[in-house]
Amino acid sequence: MAILVTGGAGYIGSHTVIELLEKNEEVIIVDSFINSKPEALNRIRQIANKDFKFYQMDICDKDNLRKVFEENDIECIIHFAGLKAVGESVKLPIEYYKNNIISTLVLIDLMKEFKVKNIIFSSSATVYGVQEIVPIKEDASLSATNPYGRTKLFIEYILKDLYVADKSFNIALLRYFNPIGAHPSGLIGEDPNGIPNNLCPYITQVAIGKLPYLNVFGNDYNTHDGTGVRDYIHVCDLAHGHLCALNKLRENPGLVIYNLGTGVGYSVLDILHAFNKAVGRDLPYKIVDRRPGDIATCYADPTKAYKEMGFKTEKTLDDMARDSWNWQKNNPNGLN
Repeated sequence: MAILVTGGAGYIGSHTVIELLEKNEEVIIVDSFINSKPEALNRIRQIANKDFKFYQMDICDKDNLRKVFEENDIECIIHFAGLKAVGESVKLPIEYYKNNIISTLVLIDLMKEFKVKNIIFSSSATVYGVQEIVPIKEDASLSATNPYGRTKLFIEYILKDLYVADKSFNIALLRYFNPIGAHPSGLIGEDPNGIPNNLCPYITQVAIGKLPYLNVFGNDYNTHDGTGVRDYIHVCDLAHGHLCALNKLRENPGLVIYNLGTGVGYSVLDILHAFNKAVGRDLPYKIVDRRPGDIATCYADPTKAYKEMGFKTEKTLDDMARDSWNWQKNNPNGLN
């Protein structure tokens, strides 16, 4: 039986597909290439030395997606596909609600029709909103401060309600903290469209000379160096978390919710210093005003994921910076 990976050509999806293929899982990728590029598929084959089925389509298109279910024996869906930029979601909220929520409802309809009972959902720490207490546990209150985060939160509620209505479904909600890094091969990594929204691809584009300097938003937070602290997790560790979740659903099914993070908070300047070390020189930066809505500190309590599914991160901050830089210097224009 196959694992259907929606958005499998994207940043986290492609690294997870490699993990699956290396564990001899049968993989089907569905991707529209809105947030990804076809070359990622060639790179996945090159790294894993294995092939997979691929369908280019928008998963909001139910009639088209039905073909994937008709033509394959699907055991589980890992659902990455979706629009994902916080800033863009504020400008285009309706597009985010339509794309992210409708695509999930279409998937659920087809899962029910074809009796596919297992789904792993790519959620986000954004569902915690602003938390005063850290580290953040899975039972913390839920809210969201932007349309992107709200789509993740609404989809969590949809999947929870599905489980309440029909206990035959097995559902894992994985709340990612801040994925960075790249595959050690340097063949795949984070490849954003336009100016990056996330810290690490922004830093590597400064390092490669595509951007002049890094903006550090605020240095007056109540942290060890005044800059915001977040939980950064290597994308390969994050990908492995999906294998742990798949095994969890196979062994002990039900509805499960896990943080995927390291449990360690690093500041913006900690990250910058790690990249300075990886690149071999000090990268330029400027301190600018805080961004509205940013909080001082946010990092995970990963205890539950370790206790219940054996998930533990292995990569260090130096690994994250080294692999990110290795990807960027070998692919200055990304996968174009």
